[in-house]
Amino acid sequence: VLIGVASSGPHSNGYSLIRKILAVSGARLNQPLADHTLGAALLAPTRIYVKPMLKLLEQVEARAIAHITGGGLTENLPRVLPANTRAIIDAASWQRPAIFQWLQQQGGVAEAEMWRTFNCGVGLVVCVAAADVAQALAILRGAGEIAWPLGQIAVGEGAPWVEFQP
Repeated sequence: VLIGVASSGPHSNGYSLIRKILAVSGARLNQPLADHTLGAALLAPTRIYVKPMLKLLEQVEARAIAHITGGGLTENLPRVLPANTRAIIDAASWQRPAIFQWLQQQGGVAEAEMWRTFNCGVGLVVCVAAADVAQALAILRGAGEIAWPLGQIAVGEGAPWVEFQP
């Protein structure tokens, strides 16, 4: 089972595209966005997952861990999966943070490009056995992380890939 761990924002990735969107939109960094300003949302410090992950790994075997950086889920998740597998992501399992919704809307960014460029609110993915999901979620949440069941691994053909389901 794939567990998603929330990001704090873009995590220093996709800023070439972000700069273009800012230029085209004419947006002001001090304009409101959800419960922050646009500038605050763009400059939110990157989450560091070391401490929560060390707590998790003391008690649960992680079969794979993917830090979702530039390349988004589309490129980062396949790097930790074996051949002949695919990751099935339940795109409805979390609400995409306001900053990513704003970027997509203001930039007219296609869904596939969003998944490939940004973390879209998922900063880390941990793959654990189904029997360990509840314990893994409890540990991550107990460490202050927002974590949820994100998807699953299924049989594929050839190189691993990511499939997004609505």
